[in-house]
Formats: sequence, C-alpha cells, structure tokens
Amino acid sequence: MSQTHIHMAGHVTERHITRAGQGGDRDVFEYALLRVVPRVERGECINAGVVVYSRAQGYVGARTHLDEARLLALDPDADVAGVRAALGAIERHCAGGEEAGQAAGDDAGRRYRWLIAPRSTIVQPGPVHTGLTSDPAAETERLLDLLVR
Repeated sequence: MSQTHIHMAGHVTERHITRAGQGGDRDVFEYALLRVVPRVERGECINAGVVVYSRAQGYVGARTHLDEARLLALDPDADVAGVRAALGAIERHCAGGEEAGQAAGDDAGRRYRWLIAPRSTIVQPGPVHTGLTSDPAAETERLLDLLVR
C-alpha cells in the first residue's frame, strides 16, 4: 500500500506501509544510538555505538566506535578509558553468557530494555527507532557505519 502526501512546502513524498505478512523474510527490529555526553550540564554528545534488538529472531547486539578526538573536542578532560570500559560493558551485556554478569540468564528483550532505559550518565541511549531486516547482526554493522563512524 502506498500513500502520497503533499507537505506544506509543496513537496510530494511517498510513504510505504507494510502490513503483517508483507515484509517478505524481514522482521521488525528496534535500535537506539549510544551517545557519549561528557558534560551532561552542556548536553553536547557524540554517537559512539548502536544497540539493535529483534524479538522475532531473539537477537540483541551492540557495536561501538569511540572517536577520541571528537570526544576530547567536547571535553578535554573526558575519561576516555572510562567511556571505553562502559561501551565494552554494553557489548558484553548484549552478547549474554558469563560475560554479561548478572544479566547472563536474561532473555534478549530484557537485556535490550535495560540498556535503552533513560539514564543520566556519560554513556546514554538515544530514542528508540524501528525498521525491517532479515539479518539483525548485519543491520547492527550497517547502522554503526551510517550513524556513528
């Protein structure tokens, strides 16, 4: 099903609506960016990773990339080692198993929901977005390249 919309500026756009069973072999996934906010009082941030969750495929994964130069441009006194440790902990949490610590026995959805809960720390999740994919692991890498690197 396709609908055409005319915006106030006169631009015509198409919006595609996918109904259940029309996604082919693709499943719904959710994702949130991981942001580093070195000085929360200023609100400035850089994207440093992405967390992806697919309920249908029981997948939760995170990929991170910290641009130290950009971080230090926002705050020359930023704790780079601490930020790297926090990002690494998020990747381990998603992977599950013994590396996930207390979350080792939790299902993928519970681990994802814990990671995207709002917090006032240096590493924060952004808003949740959705999409369709047949390969959530590849989608995680694609989003990292598109939105972080």
